[in-house]
Amino acid sequence: MRAKLIAVGERMPGWVAGGFAEYTKRLVRDLPLELVEIKPGARGKGRDDMRAMEHEGAALLAALPRGAHVVALDGRGTAWSSEQLAQQLSNWRMAGRDVAFLIGGPDGHARDVLQRADQRWSLGPLTLPHMLVRLVVAEQLYRAVTILNGHPYHRG
Repeated sequence: MRAKLIAVGERMPGWVAGGFAEYTKRLVRDLPLELVEIKPGARGKGRDDMRAMEHEGAALLAALPRGAHVVALDGRGTAWSSEQLAQQLSNWRMAGRDVAFLIGGPDGHARDVLQRADQRWSLGPLTLPHMLVRLVVAEQLYRAVTILNGHPYHRG
């Protein structure tokens, strides 16, 4: 099984890029994780934010690997503990499909993206910068792998 993190936004700050690279390196054997960055839609004075969100949504959907299980990061989704995420990861592996995690832009996901998603995952009630979400997702996937492998990294 392979995983893709498809995210709206470009150019992670160095500290996020470094952390993300560290976790993708740790995941390479158990869950290869690839980042795909989507250019944000145009926003600003005199621009339609809804149109920007729809443009981003279309680009997210176009980047999906064929047949992937799609998990949209969404504040209204289901919050999983690390152990529950590990169980989800085990289920996804058993299904034999790749998995794609989608991170929307500043206005969230377009309706089409949420309709396409097989699951919606909330990282909790906090509002996080979208770049930081990338790092949190990578770390939590690594933690889930270590839970499944019985590695002592996770000491819940």
